[in-house]
Amino acid sequence: MNENVIKRNALLAERTIAGLQSRNMSGYYAGDKEEALRIALGLIPEESSVTMGGCMSAREIGLVDALKSGNYDFIDRDAYNDKRAAMLKAYDADVFLTSANAMTDDGVMINIDGNANRVSAIAQGPKKVIFIVGMNKVCPDTDTAMKRARNVAAPINAQRFGLKTPCSKTGKCFDCKSPDTICCQFLITRFSRHKDRIHVILVGEDLGF
Repeated sequence: MNENVIKRNALLAERTIAGLQSRNMSGYYAGDKEEALRIALGLIPEESSVTMGGCMSAREIGLVDALKSGNYDFIDRDAYNDKRAAMLKAYDADVFLTSANAMTDDGVMINIDGNANRVSAIAQGPKKVIFIVGMNKVCPDTDTAMKRARNVAAPINAQRFGLKTPCSKTGKCFDCKSPDTICCQFLITRFSRHKDRIHVILVGEDLGF
């Protein structure tokens, strides 16, 4: 990666982490995926029950493989025939892994969901929530972050799930009411009333969508 990009990411992460701290959330900066994995595992005690939504970023840094092979109770919803049962286990888990569809450089996170299992677990339930967020998702303000979530993250997710939405065909949000829409619930996380519950690992690489 270009050294100027590396420097820019580190400086922007400093501002974002200060914003998270002002919102009663913990922030960390990892220069690459390997460092992000070390930080994440340092936040997850062995024997913890751990689950996640559809978090591509956790997979990309190798965290899911590490949890499956380590001394953790990893609740893998893909291994469940009853997906609802797997999703419900998330609310009593020790740790929930997720990412943000977008976030502001002062620590506000935006997430869009279809089934609401992910945004509801972020809002309430698991004892600890760990976000893995590539610096490609950091935006200058809430409006820009919302536009990114709707016009970048949502169309790509609709495409990878093979959904028949306008955005999957055009790459642009149409504020649709398609039966396949994944833009059913919008969650803006701007503050945590519970100290040490929300942890955000910013990664100086492009992760997720």
